[in-house]
Amino acid sequence: MDFQTAVFYFFSTVLVLSALRVITARNPVHAALFLVLTFFTAGGIWMLLRAEFLAIALVMVYVGAVMVLFLFVVMMLDINLDRIREGFWSYLPVGAVIGLLMVIEMAIVLGGKYFGLEGMPAPADPGEGYSNTKELGRLLYTEYVYPFELASIVLLVAMIAAIALTLRKRTNVKVVDPAAQVAVKRDDRVRIVSMRAEKD
Repeated sequence: MDFQTAVFYFFSTVLVLSALRVITARNPVHAALFLVLTFFTAGGIWMLLRAEFLAIALVMVYVGAVMVLFLFVVMMLDINLDRIREGFWSYLPVGAVIGLLMVIEMAIVLGGKYFGLEGMPAPADPGEGYSNTKELGRLLYTEYVYPFELASIVLLVAMIAAIALTLRKRTNVKVVDPAAQVAVKRDDRVRIVSMRAEKD
């Protein structure tokens, strides 16, 4: 066993154990931290496969943005864990059946002749000067430019729809107009009244 294979087995073991701890940890903050460890080890496996762009994107997007948001939400909300675990055993049979179906589907796909080791031989070594990020950018902007632009349009429409749903007019909500606040003059808000002093 060479060094690269040993590192792969080490990362794989940490990945599987941390993924199991994500779903078995009682504390949601600990589960989120184990998910961070899972993403880091998955990025390490991507680096072993010379897919440095996917590894960096996984760490930066999921660990740097999404998981920080998860941690803030979990730590700021007062989550009642006992109420969440009330219906765990009632949903366990349905979850077990769905998990078994997923395992069977993955076995059928990965065990077939199209996705086996014979159908997908190991690619040739591209050499030391090969850049996975450069090759991915070349493919995205040449051969797959139309699907890439279509995906960006779909994301743009989804973003506009989310903003439109959030900023719709509501009649029962008090809102503040910053432009009206800035345009206020002293004479409109303050009235000086001259009153004669009285003696008792």
